[in-house]
Amino acid sequence: MTVQHLARNVLLVLALASLSACGGGSGGGLFGGGLFGNSQRAAPNPDVFMSSEERRIRQSSTTTLRDLLRGGTDANTTLAVNRYIWAASLEVLNFLPIESVDPFSGVIVTGYGTPPGGGRAYKATVLVQDPALDARSLKLSLQSRGGAVDPATVRAVEDAILTRARQLRSQDAKF
Repeated sequence: MTVQHLARNVLLVLALASLSACGGGSGGGLFGGGLFGNSQRAAPNPDVFMSSEERRIRQSSTTTLRDLLRGGTDANTTLAVNRYIWAASLEVLNFLPIESVDPFSGVIVTGYGTPPGGGRAYKATVLVQDPALDARSLKLSLQSRGGAVDPATVRAVEDAILTRARQLRSQDAKF
C-alpha cells in the first residue's frame, strides 16, 4: 500500500467519524424529518430527567472514537479467558450440541443432549470468567428437561472440566 492510499484511507475514516458525530439523535437528520419530510416530533430527551449522579455515570461509561483508537485499559472491555478451561469445557461437554460460543466473553451455551450411556438430556451454560486455572474461574449451569439438576451432578461436571484443564496445561508444559 502506498503512502497516498494510506493517507486517503485515513482521511476517509476521519471524515466518516466526523459525519457520524453529526447525527446526535435529535430527529432532524437524514431520516428523522429533514429530507424525507417526516413531521413526527422527536421523543423528549430522557437525560433531562436524570439526576447528576446518573448523568455522571452515563458520561463515564460512554466510549468515544478517541477511546477506541487510544486502546484504553478499561477493565470492562478487556476480558481474559483461561484457554485450558475453555478447551476442557468443549471436550467434556462434546456430547451437547453447541448453540452459541463467544471466546471473548468466555460464554458457551449448548442445547439439550444425552451423555453417552445416560438416559437424561442436559443443557449447559458455561462461563469462563478469569485467566487463572482455578475453580473460581469456571461457572457452570446445568438444566434437564425435567427441571433442576442435582448440585452434586453440576459439581461432578465442574470437577471433570477442571481436571481435564489441568491435564491440558501439563501436556503444554512438557513441550
